[in-house]
Amino acid sequence: MAVSGFNHYNIRAPRALLEQLRDFYCDVVGLELGERPALRSFGYWLYASGKDVLHLSEAKDGEVRLTDVQTTFDHVAFTCTDYAATETLLAKRGIEFTSRVIEATHVRQIFFRDPAGNGVEFNFAIDTF
Repeated sequence: MAVSGFNHYNIRAPRALLEQLRDFYCDVVGLELGERPALRSFGYWLYASGKDVLHLSEAKDGEVRLTDVQTTFDHVAFTCTDYAATETLLAKRGIEFTSRVIEATHVRQIFFRDPAGNGVEFNFAIDTF
């Protein structure tokens, strides 16, 4: 077996939080709500450049999903464009973030958290230093 690439990641949450996450990942991160097959659970599939990358699934009745806790999962990272517009959007929405530059890879990064406390990283290519 050989892994050929990343497929998607899934977040399970109660319905109210699921709606917040859908809005956050569409309005802030820039993913697009797209087609989802008829599955047993309620949820959404969010797309980047025509590819489903985030699946949001409703937690089952009685299922407890902890939020804002530290686990081995740290963050998900997206390749992005327009650093200035992104920084403005995050500030306008009151989303706290940090940023740094990785000179060795010519990348500027922004780090913040989604409504469930999951880490999100944006990577912006920098042509020159």
